[in-house]
Amino acid sequence: MTTRVQVILDEAERESFRQRARAEGLSLSAWLRKAGRDRLSARSATALGGVRALREFFASCDVREKGREPDWREHLEVIEASRKRGSAGT
Repeated sequence: MTTRVQVILDEAERESFRQRARAEGLSLSAWLRKAGRDRLSARSATALGGVRALREFFASCDVREKGREPDWREHLEVIEASRKRGSAGT
């Protein structure tokens, strides 16, 4: 079963979307559906599902990252030293 959905766009946005869709060989509707699916799959790819997945994620971070994370006291010292030096004028 299919359902029609109305999307409110201003003219410039509609034209930009339409041109991109045409460049990809798609209708505007097909391009919008693809964009929506892409967003859904990107979100689910980054979601962590449960304790096991979370442990695996942190284990992969430990393998990838080298060195040690400074403790909070060290962060505060860096912040305070920066304050004492003043603004860089940027």
